[in-house]
Amino acid sequence: MELRTSAGAGAGCFFWSSYFCSGSLLNIYVPVLSPYVEHLGASYLMVGMVLGVYGLMQILFRLPLGIGSDYLKRRRPFIYLGLIASGASCFLFMWGQQPGWALAARAVSGIAASAWVVYTVMFAGYFPKEEAGRAMGMLQFTTVLAQMTSMMISGYIVEHWGWQASFLIGGIVAIGALLLVLRLPEQKPQAAQNKVQLSDLALVIKEPLLVKVSLLSVLAHCVLFITMFGYTPNQALSIGASKESLGWLTLAFMVPHAAATLYGSRLFGRLLGDRGTLLLGFAGSALFTLLIPTMPNLAALCITQLGNGFMQGLIFPLLLGKSGLESILIKELPRWDSIRQCMRSGWQPDRLRQDG
Repeated sequence: MELRTSAGAGAGCFFWSSYFCSGSLLNIYVPVLSPYVEHLGASYLMVGMVLGVYGLMQILFRLPLGIGSDYLKRRRPFIYLGLIASGASCFLFMWGQQPGWALAARAVSGIAASAWVVYTVMFAGYFPKEEAGRAMGMLQFTTVLAQMTSMMISGYIVEHWGWQASFLIGGIVAIGALLLVLRLPEQKPQAAQNKVQLSDLALVIKEPLLVKVSLLSVLAHCVLFITMFGYTPNQALSIGASKESLGWLTLAFMVPHAAATLYGSRLFGRLLGDRGTLLLGFAGSALFTLLIPTMPNLAALCITQLGNGFMQGLIFPLLLGKSGLESILIKELPRWDSIRQCMRSGWQPDRLRQDG
């Protein structure tokens, strides 16, 4: 697979390095975020608000950023914005050790995540269109590797160097990623294509199948962000786990989740069909989620995460495939990522406690 840009392999190396850094810093404190906010003295209502504002900011900002990038035919300024926002959020967590500051910091990180789609479109632009699928596979591998690496070490960092260490490291990584992005060449504008108008977006959102799939995806993401990226780490600490061991909880979820995403949905799809696979995924996820508050120790809790990670890994590829929009999202217009954001964002019910 050859890079289309004249910068060649050098651009690819800088891109992958900066992308890995970006993925790492967005996730380095996620496993310890809810315990940290609780440590600051926040109620569970406030913890939920801190977790939920991340998705809310993406809903508000992804569409404008995507439209702006497409209209200006520029990618790098929006990537700069995302990295600056990522670093700023980490430093806000450090400097303002109060629940209100944590809310503001997580909101800024939501803006950073909103610029993520520009990375995807920029990377696809480095390759011929017929290679876009393979390019996205490479990018997805880098994403998973960055997430697993950063989330595995976050608990160790907090256990040995304190709550603020993960935020400091995240800020430093953001600065390093920004320096790498400065070396990336801006893509040349391509030949004019038929542009999708905002009126077309309204027509797509009214598509009945897409509405149903979107609602299912919102429910699935509610489970994901209430549990693994929400209150499950708090539950682990409450039953005697150390902050360092939270990395094992993350690993227990991520490995089967990645395996099911790659292979499980296709295997079970042939055996049960799409509807049966979705029913299995939601039923299994419900069962393992209900078991979380009954687990007596970390090992047992990790077993629930093994099951939950696998079951949720069955759900998301099928829902995304049912949308029929993935090829548009990764090849053409960044503004269309707002549709995927609606599908892949769930407002976390902040009233739920650990036993939810």
